Amino acid sequence: MRTFFLFSMLLLGMGTYAQTVVSGTVTDTNGEPVPGANIVIVGKAIGTTTDFDGNFSLETSEMPPFDLRITSIGYTEGSARVESSGQTLAITLSEAQTFLDEVVISASRTPERIFESPVSVERFGLQDIAATTAPSFYDGLQNLKGVDINTNSLTFQSVNTRGFATFANNRFMQLVDGMDNTAPGLNFVLGNLVGMSELEVQSVEILPGASSALYGAGAFNGILFMTSKNPFDYQGISAYFKTGFTQQDAAGTNPYYDFGIRAAHAFNDKLAVKANFSYLQGEDWHANSTVDLARPGADRTDPAYDGLNVYGDEVSTLLNFDAAAGLPSGTVGTALVSRTGYQEADLLNYNAQSVKTDFSVYYRPWANDFEIIYNGRVGRGNTIYQGANRYAIRDFILQQHRLEFRNDNFFLRGYITSENAGNSYDTRFAAINVNRRWKSDTQWFTDYAQTYIGARLGVGTGVQLDEETAHAVARQAADQGRFVPGTREFDRALAQVTADGDLTTGAKFIDNTKFRHVDANYNFTHLTSEIAEIQIGGSFREYVLNSSGTIFTDTDGPISYNEYGAYLQVQKKLLDERIKLTGSVRYDKNQFFDGFFSPRLSILTVLGPEKNHNLRVSVQQGFRNPTTQDLFIGLNAGRAILVGAAPDNLDRDVRNFDLSTSGAALTGSSQARIVGRAAYENAFSLASVNAGAPAAVETPLVQPEEITAYEAGYRGKVGKVAIDISGFYNKYQNFISNTTVVVPFYGQAGDGGLSLLALQNGDFFPYQTYTNSPVDIEAYGVNAGFDAKLPGGFDLGASYSYIEQEFDQAAFPDFRTNFNSPNHKVKASFGHRELFKNFGFNVNYRWSDSYLWQNTFADGIIDAYTVLDAQVNYTIPSLDSIIKVGGSNILGEEYFSAVGTGAVGSIFYVSWTVNP
Repeated sequence: MRTFFLFSMLLLGMGTYAQTVVSGTVTDTNGEPVPGANIVIVGKAIGTTTDFDGNFSLETSEMPPFDLRITSIGYTEGSARVESSGQTLAITLSEAQTFLDEVVISASRTPERIFESPVSVERFGLQDIAATTAPSFYDGLQNLKGVDINTNSLTFQSVNTRGFATFANNRFMQLVDGMDNTAPGLNFVLGNLVGMSELEVQSVEILPGASSALYGAGAFNGILFMTSKNPFDYQGISAYFKTGFTQQDAAGTNPYYDFGIRAAHAFNDKLAVKANFSYLQGEDWHANSTVDLARPGADRTDPAYDGLNVYGDEVSTLLNFDAAAGLPSGTVGTALVSRTGYQEADLLNYNAQSVKTDFSVYYRPWANDFEIIYNGRVGRGNTIYQGANRYAIRDFILQQHRLEFRNDNFFLRGYITSENAGNSYDTRFAAINVNRRWKSDTQWFTDYAQTYIGARLGVGTGVQLDEETAHAVARQAADQGRFVPGTREFDRALAQVTADGDLTTGAKFIDNTKFRHVDANYNFTHLTSEIAEIQIGGSFREYVLNSSGTIFTDTDGPISYNEYGAYLQVQKKLLDERIKLTGSVRYDKNQFFDGFFSPRLSILTVLGPEKNHNLRVSVQQGFRNPTTQDLFIGLNAGRAILVGAAPDNLDRDVRNFDLSTSGAALTGSSQARIVGRAAYENAFSLASVNAGAPAAVETPLVQPEEITAYEAGYRGKVGKVAIDISGFYNKYQNFISNTTVVVPFYGQAGDGGLSLLALQNGDFFPYQTYTNSPVDIEAYGVNAGFDAKLPGGFDLGASYSYIEQEFDQAAFPDFRTNFNSPNHKVKASFGHRELFKNFGFNVNYRWSDSYLWQNTFADGIIDAYTVLDAQVNYTIPSLDSIIKVGGSNILGEEYFSAVGTGAVGSIFYVSWTVNP
């Protein structure tokens, strides 16, 4: 049955017998060809595209006369009348006056102007890429209205819309030519580290907000679509070389390089190939904060010091000096003492690198719109990822292989995405286990305690030292033999630790996780245009988790599970196309959860005699399945142990903990065996323990998160000014996040006895659970912007964004929403594509309000910041080249987008692009 269904789709997509032939050429107002222009019969889903020279040929069973609609990115819509078969047309397109005339596909899975889109959509096309002030097109996305980018690293930026942002942003999807670019094991997109070269990008589209009704569970906060250039339409060899330097107070001034080349060739009208290669290298942003967030103002003279970007000092214990020396209580006292840590710069090389390659074959067996495509992408990179800890991502490889069958009416796509963590490691555990290489924790704390007691009592000297001096002497004694950064002993120990995947002795994480994905879509509009535009589609995905126990609880072999879904969309235009109704519904089923329906309904109304104003409203329900880590993680992150909430996972995480002397006496054992289930069924809330009134808590297992999203907006064109205003309100149910609990090593939480003694004796450990909010969470906001063509050909644009969440944090102190978004943002741009012959410029301005950052690594306030980017460019027509000189953050005001990352400095560059 499945084979018959797929074969039927192929037959339907191949079209009918051609009876009318129309050919022609599409050029701009300067007589230059317009490649990739879409030529569609009005009222039908029948059409073709122009080749590299602007030529086209259309074969159809439609009988003349009929009208053609011609559209291309960056140009206004054109039209032509076909009176007879064999007619040759010469069509001229004018440059689009506003961004609302540009064509997008993502909003409805079918080509339409932004002006006609039923929901908010942002677009970044070829002209935007050429004019961007940022060092790369991906960095330039942060200048779009309502779009946030959090900078984790020089090569890792995380895109988000509408709040709830983290670097591990599993609420936001990124599709590269239809393939989900998420790293399967990490559960999030690594920016453009292993994405697409800017020479290969035809357009980028961003759908802010939930889009589950068309794109499934991952399309929760928004989607980014990257579309590559078709080798039939964009042929030849293109290249760019970019060089400059980065500047940061912590790192100094360092060189920056970026190089790319693209080659594409159509051998005939049936076969075309293309290949891309790009290489980027620079010094990453150094993170060097020594602030102790738990003890403001503390430094290493504090015995319990725990620096933000100092690692290894998380290992601490409460030393009861009186009990150790057999002295009366209060004689010498007690103190929380931490081991001496290492600076982040001692533990990793800040060399940031990105290498991307891809190769594609396009085959058109009947020389028409039916294509068979193979695409292989491989990316390798070095970056820094901040999650529960700071991870040195080294030689990370992500590869995707896609086979697709498609024409104007359908596609059938299958692909595999796999990752290899390479030589990546956890910097916190690198420090912890380098310390343990030269002295065990037990021996270190014993040496510390013995020295401190002797110093306080004056043993051997007769001089009793004060507490501060005694602690300094004790640390000096305990640190005897410590490996010093830069020495052969330290380098050897670090190399051994970072090559060891056992976190009790090493720091490397191993991950060869992958997923297989198949999706299909069929557009019946060519058959149902008289009734409505109808599309159906579906998808299937299988995950295979394979971390050898370093991330997931897969010590006994890979863990597999699957999910699938199907959708229907109906679109209808009424009243001379002044009203556009769009309705869609999708059903998705995950192996571990009940199925879920995601409906969406939108209405767009066109107003004005010139049809240059519209109003739109939409409502939809969506959902998000728990991620692979939400379900199956089993990781000791140093400050807490992370245990996923899949029912099968609770008993898979098993750990042994050493007990205190008092605990050993109580239990008759020197160790406690703790199973992950205890985090959910035998624990105290962290807030209650910190408040000194321990309260037992049972944490429900994680369930899918749900959203009801409302949006209303206005788009309008007044002369050469385009206006776009939208407001949204999102209501989240079963919001997925984390709580931190305290698991006692003996007793049952709430027993009022043994478990309280465990807390008193220090026999406990924090665990992070994966669960849902007990109350609804709300978020709402407004995005407003305009773009204008000013006299003299100048371009001016500006936008304002406001966003807020509603959540009673005081009532639920252990629950973290990770909203991580500024309430207010302002952006502006000013430029000219050709101020005088062959010379252009552009300037971008961004201001961000202060905001609270919450993350498992650290929480804190991010100060407000201002950023100014600028570029000037010069075109050399005889060489088909563009020279650009520019800089990002040219004012040099360093800023943070998260607590614990390196401050973002400045990048200055000069680039040369040939055949852009």
